[in-house]
Amino acid sequence: MESSPLALIEDAVADGRELFKPLVELTAEERRQVITLPPTIARLKAVRHLVLYGSNLVRIPPEIGQMESLEEFSPYTSHRLHWFPYELTRCRNLMRSTVSTRSLYGNIKLCPHFPLLRERELWAAEPDAGHIEPGAWGGEAIRSCSVCDQTLPLSGPHQVWISLRVATDVLPLLANACSPVCIEALPEPPTNYVATPHRGGQEVAQPPTRY
Repeated sequence: MESSPLALIEDAVADGRELFKPLVELTAEERRQVITLPPTIARLKAVRHLVLYGSNLVRIPPEIGQMESLEEFSPYTSHRLHWFPYELTRCRNLMRSTVSTRSLYGNIKLCPHFPLLRERELWAAEPDAGHIEPGAWGGEAIRSCSVCDQTLPLSGPHQVWISLRVATDVLPLLANACSPVCIEALPEPPTNYVATPHRGGQEVAQPPTRY
């Protein structure tokens, strides 16, 4: 009988487990097909440790910010994960992370460039903020501001990249802000990373690699 991340999340919600390792319960073929997690991860209120070792994931949904008990996040050797949603910073109990940092945009070892984000004016062509092209906007749905959590205006998000320390690691985060005011409210990045929020692209100057 085949499993799915959605069904595994429902099981974890039902039994209130604190350690959630969904991929180990899938076959190798099923794991290869999982490139994101369902937004229902928001219901994993009891999970303290989320383990995603060796996944084929390319993105994490912003609903991870609602995992209020999360203390440890382990997506190690998930080499297709190059960035994370800004909402991860809402996990106030998150203290430990294990991430393959060489795979991340803007990491201090290799300094790979951040992709150029789309112009906000193109949002008007999207028929539904809940069903957008993930490859273009970074997710399947963008409904609320990453910073203040208010509903986004019909004109769409102000998207920026920012590097911040989250738990153990400095991570590249994608923020979908409702206004320039929320962008200005973002924290200051640490030393040796791009010093301000930015839209990415080859023209963004990164500090020299340490290695």
